[in-house]
Amino acid sequence: MTTISLSAENTLPEDGLRAGSFVGRVWLPGADGGPTPVLVADDSVFDLSAVAPTLAGLLAMENPSDAARAGKGERLGEVGAVIANSAHQDRDDGQPYFLAPSDLQALKACGVTFVRSMLERVIEEQAKGDPEQAAEIRDAIGAEIGASLADVVPGSDEAARIKGVLTERGLWSQYLEVGIGPDAEVFTKSQPMAAVGIGAEIGIHPNSTWSNPEPEVVLAIAPSGKIVGATLGNDVNLRDFEGRSALLLGKAKDNRASCAVGPFIRLFDDGFNLDHVRDMRIRLSVTGADGFALRGTSSLAEISRDLGDLAAYARGPHNHFPDGLLLFTGTMFAPTEDRDTPGQGFTHHLGDIVTIANPLLGSLTNQVNHTDKIPQWEFGIGALMANLAGRGLL
Repeated sequence: MTTISLSAENTLPEDGLRAGSFVGRVWLPGADGGPTPVLVADDSVFDLSAVAPTLAGLLAMENPSDAARAGKGERLGEVGAVIANSAHQDRDDGQPYFLAPSDLQALKACGVTFVRSMLERVIEEQAKGDPEQAAEIRDAIGAEIGASLADVVPGSDEAARIKGVLTERGLWSQYLEVGIGPDAEVFTKSQPMAAVGIGAEIGIHPNSTWSNPEPEVVLAIAPSGKIVGATLGNDVNLRDFEGRSALLLGKAKDNRASCAVGPFIRLFDDGFNLDHVRDMRIRLSVTGADGFALRGTSSLAEISRDLGDLAAYARGPHNHFPDGLLLFTGTMFAPTEDRDTPGQGFTHHLGDIVTIANPLLGSLTNQVNHTDKIPQWEFGIGALMANLAGRGLL
């Protein structure tokens, strides 16, 4: 099986660390160790536990970027060494390694926010999760619907008109409803503390025969609803499960290690804000042991709903998150390139190495395995509280 090789060169943002404010989490080894919020700066990793024992607590502060830089504590290691030790196959548990940059925050996701992926959801639904039917359905409805929806503002009068036309043709779908209707789709992607970070395995259910990565920008949102930073995420998806029934969304989305986030959260400061995120292009690469290689790019400029609107929809008058949340903002990338059998499109193989990247945020790299082969998730909120109390941080 192909192995992951992580380094500062293939993980850090294009301009390194000096141009921004980057925070994350590492696992500190030893009897007094455990998950620790860190500042990643000046080619080093610095302890922030004296400022806030959890990353959620740091992001809830008035100005997380200033608080992180002012509270830079003990140097825990050289950033390249900690990154290299985060690859799951060769990890030395006696040395620090990076975790997902989230702990107590809710892990939420927006669906159907790009026209291209919206059409793929419609195709999944029409195909009932059968990849053999997908190509035929894609040819039959893709061009007809796509041209009509590319510039439609969700919830607008034009969207309502198109809904009427497509309903008459028998083409209306629950995915079109949330894609161009008045209400966005926001669902629970995973549980607090369950996300995995760089170098970890990501999980595919062994009963799935049609799965793919979903490269996304993830917004870090404070309890107040203020967006305080951004990172990268992989909203791993089982297309056959979701295609069979939208009521299987939890089964399609929330499995062991199916939520990857990282490598770090880049905090908003004088040089980085939401407009930079709005202009981002996200790169995806999938490399298999069978020699298969997939490359793709998506632009957030093509998103149907503005990032600020998605954040306000997820956390507003009707829904609060006292520990904040990480919000996946959706993907336009739904790979359709044939991998195994003509007409069946793309699906993951075990051992696939998936990299999601952006020059301002760095690269998130993970490897695919079956969910029942990945070590169980056992360190939850109760374990975190006990650990922090034992270290005198509470």
